[in-house]
Amino acid sequence: MTRTPVAGADVCVVGAGPAGTIVADRLAASGHEVVVLDAGPRFDPDDRLRRQERSIRPSFSRPDVWDGDADRDAYTSSGEKGYPLNHARVKGVGGSTLHWQGMVMRLHEDDFNSRSERGVGVDWPIDYADLRPQYAEAERELGVSGASDNPFAPPREEPHPMAAFPPSYSDSLFAEACEELEIAMHSVPNARNSESRNGRSACVGYGTCQPVCPSGAKYDATVHAEAAERRGATVIDRAPVQRLEHGLDSVEAAVYATPDGERHRQEADAFVVACGGVETPRLLLLSESEHYPDGLANSSGLVGKCFMDHLFAGMGGRLGEPTRQNHVGFLTSESHQFYDDADETVGPFKLEFFNYAGPSPVEMALTGDDWGDDLLERLRANYGDHVGVGALVEQLPSEDNYVTLDESRTDDHGNPVPEIHWSLDDRMRRTIERANEIQRSILEELGADITWQVGSENTGPAYHHMGTTRMGTNPDDSVVTPQLRTHDLENCWLAGSSVFPTGGAMNPTLTIAALAIRAAEAIDASL
Repeated sequence: MTRTPVAGADVCVVGAGPAGTIVADRLAASGHEVVVLDAGPRFDPDDRLRRQERSIRPSFSRPDVWDGDADRDAYTSSGEKGYPLNHARVKGVGGSTLHWQGMVMRLHEDDFNSRSERGVGVDWPIDYADLRPQYAEAERELGVSGASDNPFAPPREEPHPMAAFPPSYSDSLFAEACEELEIAMHSVPNARNSESRNGRSACVGYGTCQPVCPSGAKYDATVHAEAAERRGATVIDRAPVQRLEHGLDSVEAAVYATPDGERHRQEADAFVVACGGVETPRLLLLSESEHYPDGLANSSGLVGKCFMDHLFAGMGGRLGEPTRQNHVGFLTSESHQFYDDADETVGPFKLEFFNYAGPSPVEMALTGDDWGDDLLERLRANYGDHVGVGALVEQLPSEDNYVTLDESRTDDHGNPVPEIHWSLDDRMRRTIERANEIQRSILEELGADITWQVGSENTGPAYHHMGTTRMGTNPDDSVVTPQLRTHDLENCWLAGSSVFPTGGAMNPTLTIAALAIRAAEAIDASL
């Protein structure tokens, strides 16, 4: 394809993940000339079955499934815990929605008012009511299957676009134990089709949702990239933006490289940076100048600061009876019962009842060296009776956790790579311990033999990068306004989870989509 700049562009969007493509689609629908630049390739949808096969073979690591590149994607990690950035990110049109699990919950009302209601963190400059209309639109845009059976969820204005997926067989086993313990279970809203919709099939049960959905039933951002192109937008892949050229109060051009070694300047009236919680601050820091010696849009000094993720707590084992594990590749039941008990000592968390604990028969067959009757005996002995309960746990914003530039190491274009400095706090550890207590009570009530636990000592991230360009009303302690325009530059907006002041404990993509719609409305009004 031609990767030359688009003349007369109204809007240049950097990043073709869910935030960037939703903004692009919305603005193209309003008649604006839009160009989208993405660092990675455009993946051929006909290759998804091949990628699925790759994903289940033990000789391939997870980044191999979506063509990770060690030089292009180089990074460093420091702090208390090493951060495995490349384990769960995709550079390319569609972004990390190409391999996400697809759960889409709204933040709870108290998540927007953490300082006021829980005594920790900060308050958002908007509340749940402000974002409620965009949440409903985001559910329609992504195509969400869900039900209004969660008594702990924030108020809704209308049903989900599609019916929820029914509880799995293992959910029914958990339900018996939870009923005894007076723990409420409810359905999980999923951005995957429970019925055919908008030219995409219903889920056909491949079970490899993470990291690849061959059928296209699970939403990914190529849906909005293609919709934006149908409306006249231009999407340019393999065009990593090297820096944003700017004056004192506005961005003038995005300088990007192409595979043939050329560099181009894409000019536009408005710019949207939507590269995620790591690459967005990195690009701003790479765009330093005499006007902004500490990085573009960084008069507050907070670009890259307050990096957050969700932490995982989990426990599981074997039940000694069939559980039909791995028959469903995503979650169908959760519990938010303990979420709003959060205060300054213990944070919010949600419980997740796994449909995919334990190895699948394919994984077992591909990791052994036995054949015939020996293989069949091993499969019968080790498959089909596993159970597991997980949890997502909030991490509070702290300036001690940050994304910066590592000047000692460069990527394939000679730019300093991102350095992630990441540590854990005591509140998060106490929350994980509380989640483990409840998980243990459920598994013991179920009669399971507990064989593994992920607690505060061996926890890891959910790969939800948030908080590095937070929104606020005061330019001294935030990077963007409540409309997601940078305080420092009149024509530059930031879209994505980097603008979250706090992260709550809900998967962030629905909030990313809702805020992208909010940003698109503000940009449209400004043009």
